Amino acid sequence: MFSYRHAFHAGNHADVLKHTVLIATLTHLLEKDAALTVVDTHAGAGLYRLDGDYADTSGEAAEGLLRLIAAKPKDGAPLADAIARYLGVIADFNPKGGAKVYPGSPFIIQHLLRDHDRLKLYELHPTDAKTLDANIAQLDAGRQIAVLREDGFLSASKFLPPPSRRALVLMDPSYEIKSDYGRVLEFAAEALKRFATGTYAVWYPIIPRPEAHDLPRRLKTMATKAGKSWLHATLTVKSSKLTSTPTGETKRPGLPASGMFLINPPFTLKPQLAAALPQLAELLAQDRHAAFSLDSGG
Repeated sequence: MFSYRHAFHAGNHADVLKHTVLIATLTHLLEKDAALTVVDTHAGAGLYRLDGDYADTSGEAAEGLLRLIAAKPKDGAPLADAIARYLGVIADFNPKGGAKVYPGSPFIIQHLLRDHDRLKLYELHPTDAKTLDANIAQLDAGRQIAVLREDGFLSASKFLPPPSRRALVLMDPSYEIKSDYGRVLEFAAEALKRFATGTYAVWYPIIPRPEAHDLPRRLKTMATKAGKSWLHATLTVKSSKLTSTPTGETKRPGLPASGMFLINPPFTLKPQLAAALPQLAELLAQDRHAAFSLDSGG
């Protein structure tokens, strides 16, 4: 249950998609003066070193963030605003240039929040929870941030609705176990019952598993039945097919694609992603199967 460590995957193409969408969403929500509460059900360690042992082991940032930093659109067009804002946040954490430090969702969120906003972070992994505590302590954020060593799927809904009646909930479990897909659906349904006008964002991996393909379809059905708007964005960087090495061994391709599904998304998000996703697919492509999709309803 506790074998997944996001440090191995920090800055990969899935993080690029997730955090580009997260920043674009938060930027809109923070335009209103009223306080915003953000809940992260699976916070991780919060901050990662891309020159550390974990990142070096996988090298996934090289095909994600680091490739994006070095690349330029082929048509010479400027980067889409959503991508530029994402890279701007990463640059804020690396004032000397480069990208040695990668902020996870908790630090990206806190970096953008105002003093009167609130952030609730859940993390059960014993090592990551301890690291998250230490990382958050460096911020000296006082009451703005609460770190809870609890199961976010069981406890996070207790903060809904917040006093200001404005909230963003991010759900991005590892999906290491199949039950995570069902738990996302159960939590989203409960959260919508408690707070129908909140914004809910779900990240998920697109892999050859029935549950992964059923999740966005079932979220769409849930949102539609509740009369809520929704947005679904995906980014594919390579084929999901198994390949063979020169020695005849079967090689798994690693994560080929991921998606973000939002319920009650900001109305500004779709046009921003319509500009950003084609560039991400072009710049992060690892083979000819790179692609993107963007759909919405409600």
